[in-house]
Amino acid sequence: MQRLLPIALVSVLALAGCSAGPSSTDGGRIRVVASTDVWGDVVAQIGGSAVQVDPLIHDPNRDPHEYQAGPRDQLAVSRAQLVVVNGGGYDDFLSQLLSTAPTSTRVIDAARSSGLDVAAASGGFNEHLWYDLPVVAKVAGVVADELTAERPAEAAMFRSRLGAFTARIRALEATEASIEATAAGKGVAITEPVPLYMTAALGLVDRTPPAFSAAVESGGDVAPAVLQEQLALLHEHRVAVLAYNEQTISATTAQVLAAAKAAGVPAVGVRETLPDGQDYLQWMRHDLEAFRSALSG
Repeated sequence: MQRLLPIALVSVLALAGCSAGPSSTDGGRIRVVASTDVWGDVVAQIGGSAVQVDPLIHDPNRDPHEYQAGPRDQLAVSRAQLVVVNGGGYDDFLSQLLSTAPTSTRVIDAARSSGLDVAAASGGFNEHLWYDLPVVAKVAGVVADELTAERPAEAAMFRSRLGAFTARIRALEATEASIEATAAGKGVAITEPVPLYMTAALGLVDRTPPAFSAAVESGGDVAPAVLQEQLALLHEHRVAVLAYNEQTISATTAQVLAAAKAAGVPAVGVRETLPDGQDYLQWMRHDLEAFRSALSG
């Protein structure tokens, strides 16, 4: 499902008058634009000092779904040598931005690089790929390949950094497996499908009414009967944990959070952009430990 708003077409003259975006004096680094700071951080961890990364969506205190790209973003893309998109319908606004980019611009689509079935992007595909650790490792490998193609002389450095990054991903996967050993089969309620790759890896069973999470994700109204079904999961302790998107709190999700608190069901916040002060790997470690703590009761 497309969650981010498209931009209005902007003229070349308007773009030429903007000064934001990657600098022309970037010290010879590879100019990279990423749709979000999540993929931007993955690129930075692989590219190190060889890259200058400009994420378009990066405010940890705003709902990413409200983001609207503009001329500054168009200019950034037009100057980039590599653009990383999430894909799967998440950041379709970048297709428009890329339509005027130079033909030499390299593009990584994380969804298409994931090996997952993106044919369901118009319906059942879960585009929140950053909570799928094996997918992130695979995309990191594609990043290393593309950076190497752009800067062959730096190949050894990219491969070394990829190895270190992948090793830390494997350590996080081991943490998932250790949590799964005691959590498998327990129920989880969600507000949106953001964490479902991770909760599945932990062996948790999503018991959320599909109509509830679909309505919240799309910004629509939740039918009263569906809301009551969701609340009953908490009141009746049919789930062990609630995972909620802490960047998209509404009256409905606040009511669900209050119900979880009243029922003594622990809640774990999940996100769509990096938390303040944390890189991607630190963030995933934090969330896994939050799930471990919530599920240990």
